[in-house]
Amino acid sequence: MTGKTQYLIFDTQGGPCGIAWTSAGVVRFQLPGEDAATTRRLLLRHLPDAEAADPPSTVQKAVAAAQRYFTGEEADFTAVPLDLAGQSDFFLKVYDAARRVHWGETTTYGTIARDLGAGPEMAREVGQAMAKNPVALIIPCHRVLAAGGKVGGFSAPGGSISKVKMLALEGVSFTPPEPPQQSFGF
Repeated sequence: MTGKTQYLIFDTQGGPCGIAWTSAGVVRFQLPGEDAATTRRLLLRHLPDAEAADPPSTVQKAVAAAQRYFTGEEADFTAVPLDLAGQSDFFLKVYDAARRVHWGETTTYGTIARDLGAGPEMAREVGQAMAKNPVALIIPCHRVLAAGGKVGGFSAPGGSISKVKMLALEGVSFTPPEPPQQSFGF
């Protein structure tokens, strides 16, 4: 991390979120907790020395995009500068690949592994990178699914239920489609 870490807790329609940054970029994004105190506690658990502050314009734009996101409006976080110092080269490659998965799209851990030139045995490591993603939503780990398009895990508050809700905001559904024709009942 570069320099002093600052943070902001802010409201969204999904609940209070948290964002922390340094002069280099966003270092952590906390998905909604049940209340602002919980969100702050979860955020500061990873950044105990962070100080509350008013965000610079680049972070203000990320906050506004997150607020739009939780109303179901398409939001793009690809221009948000990140400070991922201390992450392994492999995790950085995984995060870069995940950032290319856009609104309403999904991919799988195995597909990312293959796209990075690794074999299917590396899908588990891709999953580990997603589980340790410090900037969930900005790096859209919720769009990365398990094999066969199954939801898979999610380390954010609410677990996989939150993942399904976030994908639903983007129009991705895990419910089977309605049958095209109802039976006649005879």
